[in-house]
Amino acid sequence: MKTLKNHTLIYDNECPMCALYSKGFTKCGMLDEDGREAFTEISVRNKNLVDFNRAKNEIALVDHDHNTVIYGLDSLLTIIGSSFPLLEKIARIQPLYWFFKKLYSFVSYNRKQIIPSAKDNTDQSCVPDFNLKYRLGYITFVVLFSAYILNLYSAKMGLNFTSGFLRELTVCLGQILWQTFFLKAYLKDKIWDYLGNMMTVSLIGTLLLIPALFTNFSLIFYLIYFAIVVLIMFLEHLRRCKILKLNYFPTISWMLFRMTALAIIILLTI
Repeated sequence: MKTLKNHTLIYDNECPMCALYSKGFTKCGMLDEDGREAFTEISVRNKNLVDFNRAKNEIALVDHDHNTVIYGLDSLLTIIGSSFPLLEKIARIQPLYWFFKKLYSFVSYNRKQIIPSAKDNTDQSCVPDFNLKYRLGYITFVVLFSAYILNLYSAKMGLNFTSGFLRELTVCLGQILWQTFFLKAYLKDKIWDYLGNMMTVSLIGTLLLIPALFTNFSLIFYLIYFAIVVLIMFLEHLRRCKILKLNYFPTISWMLFRMTALAIIILLTI
């Protein structure tokens, strides 16, 4: 691979995803061994070149030969293009470039809700700005994906009936409305951060259900497996509330809705 010389990638060291792929660039030789620098440990030289606020939203790549900086998707394509020029050319073709740019922003603006950090509350933290469009996009994606998988899982359990997808979609949307109604006054300006984290908990649970879709066991197995997944979600919800410095109230409200929704579904299937 051809190494992109005299460039430094300013990555969010409190984001496991960012740390992983930036380290991959150096390990594979696409960047120099010292070709990445943690955002919270940025040198004076690079800080004078980088737009500090923009770098929180879009990863910055510093070109030391020309003392210039590029951001976001262009940073990644420049690094990839140094070793794989054809891939960069293809990715820059419209509408592919538009799609990848939107996908990058979708992940970047929601990365602290996907993988939160207890160190995100300091002035030096690489926390992206709040973007309502991408937060709503993330919530919508998780709701639709979860409703689809839950509908398949309920069919495995023998609980499928007319409008199964709509039923699961109603439960997912109901969870959001329930939590927003009961917690908005308590959470105040943290409401969107909480909802983003809550949707990630739902996404984790949904992903854990997928392997069971490829099995063929008894109803007891699927009930036990579902209970284990809910327990994992419960513990993860608690962990994320702790990171957000919230008490047990959001988790209690979250569980009350889950139990109420489950009871209603069971009654409807009897």
